[in-house]
Amino acid sequence: MLSVAFGLGFVMGPAIGGFLGEYHARLPFWVAGGLSILNALYGLLVLPESLPREKRMSFAWRANPIGSIGLPRSHRELLGLTGVNFIGNVVHEAYPTIFVLYAMYRYGWGDRAVGLTIATVGVSSAIVGRLLVQPVMARFGERRTMLIGLIFGALGFAITGFAPTGLIFWIGVPINALWGLYGPPMQGLMTRRVAATEQGQLQGPQSSVRGIAMMLGPGIFTGVLAAAIGRWREWNVPGAPFILAAIMLVGAMMVAWRVTSLGEEAGEAIAAEAAS
Repeated sequence: MLSVAFGLGFVMGPAIGGFLGEYHARLPFWVAGGLSILNALYGLLVLPESLPREKRMSFAWRANPIGSIGLPRSHRELLGLTGVNFIGNVVHEAYPTIFVLYAMYRYGWGDRAVGLTIATVGVSSAIVGRLLVQPVMARFGERRTMLIGLIFGALGFAITGFAPTGLIFWIGVPINALWGLYGPPMQGLMTRRVAATEQGQLQGPQSSVRGIAMMLGPGIFTGVLAAAIGRWREWNVPGAPFILAAIMLVGAMMVAWRVTSLGEEAGEAIAAEAAS
């Protein structure tokens, strides 16, 4: 469901922002701020509390960046999967950061082609989340589905980086969308390794990891793109940022495979121990 929401938002957000921007350059930001306030009010007034009162921890000030990593460090699997989550979020910044510049530079695409491709990426992500995640996990289990998703992500970014033409680039779009298979099973593996009272403590560091990745990713990929079409131009590797993203996902896959090598039965035992 979250993958579907992300995919639809990836399509609707740019479209709405572009439409509002025609009226005033600042209007999209005001509307985004208003939607954020509505989202907060929905969570405060409408969304039911998922954790029963008897399972809630007593309140204590733990809002510090160092203390928040205590729970992921408590288990080898959690720490490793947090690292996988970090790498995945860094890699995710490649598309929104450099795709437009890359497509216009390498393929000579205009606004229409770029917009259509972005919409296709969003729709593909929504289809994977809605139609493929559950049956693939039912068939292969969470661990193997996560690894399959990372493999497809690496393959999709490699195609994107090496594609000499726009047509071959488009072939990589649905393959890259299958990268979305990795997120839900990874989340499931992590949540079952902590007790019900620790779910918030688990999600907090994951949000922090995403925030750090959103700071680092744009600098990494814009820097590599600038070098690829600048001082490395004679090497003829304009797709170097996406090739780097593919290599990073291969590394993430190796970490995920290693830290979950105990198997799902061991993971369930860890979860039972945490719950007790």
